[in-house]
Amino acid sequence: MPVLRDAANLVMEAAKGGRRVVRAISGDPGLDGNAGAEMLACAAAGVPFEVVPGVANAVGVPAYAGVPLRDEQGADVRFVDARTASDRCWAEVGASDATAVVSTTLDSVAAAAGELVSAGRKPDTPLTVTIAGTTTRQRTWTATLGTIAQLFKQTKVLPSPDGHQPVIAVVGERSSAAQREQLAWFESKPMFGWKVLVPRTKEQAASLSDQLRSYGAVPHEVPTIAVEPPRTPQQMERAVKGLVTGRYEWIAFTSVNAVKAVREKFEEYGLDARAFAGIKVAAVGEQTAAALIDFGVKPDLVPSGEQSAAGLLDDWPPYDPVFDPIDRVFLPRADIATETLVAGLIELGWEVDDVTAYRTVRASPPPADTREAIKGGGFDAVLFTSSSTVRNLVGIAGKPHNVTVIACIGPATAKTAEEHGLRVDVLSPEPSVHKLAEALAAFGAQRRDAAKEAGDPVTRPSERRPGARRRRTTT
Repeated sequence: MPVLRDAANLVMEAAKGGRRVVRAISGDPGLDGNAGAEMLACAAAGVPFEVVPGVANAVGVPAYAGVPLRDEQGADVRFVDARTASDRCWAEVGASDATAVVSTTLDSVAAAAGELVSAGRKPDTPLTVTIAGTTTRQRTWTATLGTIAQLFKQTKVLPSPDGHQPVIAVVGERSSAAQREQLAWFESKPMFGWKVLVPRTKEQAASLSDQLRSYGAVPHEVPTIAVEPPRTPQQMERAVKGLVTGRYEWIAFTSVNAVKAVREKFEEYGLDARAFAGIKVAAVGEQTAAALIDFGVKPDLVPSGEQSAAGLLDDWPPYDPVFDPIDRVFLPRADIATETLVAGLIELGWEVDDVTAYRTVRASPPPADTREAIKGGGFDAVLFTSSSTVRNLVGIAGKPHNVTVIACIGPATAKTAEEHGLRVDVLSPEPSVHKLAEALAAFGAQRRDAAKEAGDPVTRPSERRPGARRRRTTT
């Protein structure tokens, strides 16, 4: 009660002070006893409040575990809190054939199962137990009321320091192993629970991390490259002014950072996308094209094949003095970019203003715990999106552990990884970060299927014995 009074007092004092207060409740406030008491305290003090319904743990966790509580025939569903359930409650639930959803702790599941069997439920009634539900640490066991205690003992789930952790147990035919095998959509994601290192610039990591989350992974972004303005900005300033005055027929963007650099310079001069009027725009890669579209510019040319400088040259038209009034191309790029595109455009008859739009420098080392996880096998996979990310990650944090799955965006990046003593497991079929993530997900799915086919438990790479060998996978 002191805790409840303290919480209510904090809410009321803040509200009376003119603040808007949000009181977060785990699950649904209608099923939280303390929430009701706090609302009464607010009402008595004349503090207005609103209630936003949520999803109760007892409903949300079974949904994530692939255990529907009702089907088309309909059925009674009974919710039991094992901590406060009376003998009468156990007797009523045990005597019925309703689906029972029991909130308890891991080390109390067997006792709750015993209560239901003593009250009349058959020992062979299916049972699922889910811990850490709706998170990427979620784990579900399928057994029966009569076998759950033995299962926990045989699989060494108990005794455990995690025994006090809350779980949701569902009792009834809808918890059968055969049905859950088909409906376990969350835990069957190809990289469920994998901790994946994303060594990229902070600006570029967001969409890739979102994609990894859709596969069930937990991305951990570690910037390895910092983007800085060029040391001498005059060349970039002259090129942007030339863009406005009609000096160029084309402008070619090979990265999101190049788009960002030009956009920032435009904003500095009070310009916007209208300055591109009459200029043809080329872009390498879907993310670069998306950055241009976000700026209000639709690219005229994107490689139809490989998303690279070579792919752009395959589609780039040769200079034609009859149809091209201007023979010059503006190429804003990084200070460490290769000469492939410049040489290819010159060969096609174009004059090229090759301008350093930004510099890439090695980022600061990540925190000590991240460096230890990288070297000690705490990560399940790492994505390398360029040779520089390989060199920089090893330089600022050390070499990833042997158990970590190494995924590379292309042959050049893979070669650099191997030169640094890394075994490459996954190679993207195209030089695209999204294709790289897809390839890693396919690797995870193959790994999961192989474990199931062999009758082995599905584990994450970081849970494997060091030194285990894997073959490179491409998709």
